[in-house]
Amino acid sequence: MSYFKRHIFFCTNLRADGSACCATHDAQAMRDYAKQRTKELGIAGREGCVRVNSAGCLNRCAEGPVAVVYPEGVWYTYIGKDDVDEIINEHLLHGRVVARLKI
Repeated sequence: MSYFKRHIFFCTNLRADGSACCATHDAQAMRDYAKQRTKELGIAGREGCVRVNSAGCLNRCAEGPVAVVYPEGVWYTYIGKDDVDEIINEHLLHGRVVARLKI
């Protein structure tokens, strides 16, 4: 087993040329929110729990903003905190894929 049960990466890339990117969808704030919520829930940052990280470009800009959960390799898009909460509560806590947000 890996150190973390699940690892979620939020693309927070900002493209210098102004083209579509996750950063223009408030991705850093959503990543920060997910990190805060997982800490509040007591599931963050220790062995057997969840890790929330930023990532550079994940190359799915047209579907952005995007996040990916490993080890399952499930890709998500989201609009705001309600969607991020659903990913945390369903997938990170219980291992259930959120079909409506999956890309």
